[in-house]
Amino acid sequence: MAKILNIETSTDVCSAALAGDGKVLEKRELFEPNSHSKHTTLLIQDIFNKKGMPPIKSLDAVAVSAGPGSYTGLRIGTSVAKGICFALDIPLIAIDTLKVMTQAVLASGTSYPEDTFFSPMIDARRMEVYTALHDHSLNVIEDTNAKIIDDSSFADVLEKNKVLFFGNGAAKCKDTIKNENAVFIDDIFPLASNMSPLAEKAFNENNFVDVAYFEPFYLKSFVATISKKKFF
Repeated sequence: MAKILNIETSTDVCSAALAGDGKVLEKRELFEPNSHSKHTTLLIQDIFNKKGMPPIKSLDAVAVSAGPGSYTGLRIGTSVAKGICFALDIPLIAIDTLKVMTQAVLASGTSYPEDTFFSPMIDARRMEVYTALHDHSLNVIEDTNAKIIDDSSFADVLEKNKVLFFGNGAAKCKDTIKNENAVFIDDIFPLASNMSPLAEKAFNENNFVDVAYFEPFYLKSFVATISKKKFF
């Protein structure tokens, strides 16, 4: 049984999940902004401290959410994942964050028509989101991109297909994307527990990334800002 630790830190939610053969054995989730640096390793430790869990040294791989998302969050998750992989000499798996969100919808048990498209959205800034389009099989219909939302966004796709919009970037788009084929779903987050079937598939296909050189998919370069406060 392949044992994979999944780590997800791309948004305000910090989560970790231990899976065996693609099924979640134990998970921890913290819905608290700016908690990643303090709590990511604690959540992982708490999982392995639970009675009945296998020891961390028995892991076969670590999977990490690869982005897009928060620059700081992704760096923290990647650093933790790399540290465990280096220490245990096990492979690293990188999972597209937007696919993790679509997987959450597909696993919800709700049935959708086969021609439905899925548009996960991560809030970027103002009316901008990180998004993509997937079909029922998680095939990419539109590549991951940073999109500024206006009343013409997705118009060509919505003419022929029902599109489900979800994620923390979707809420601000409800009043802008007006179409009877546009459906908005609340409370969908990128969570480590939803990574498990994708990580298991990658593991079975030997789809690993280089532990030393892997970098998350930030989509945009980090821009540091200078505080306007005067300290001296």
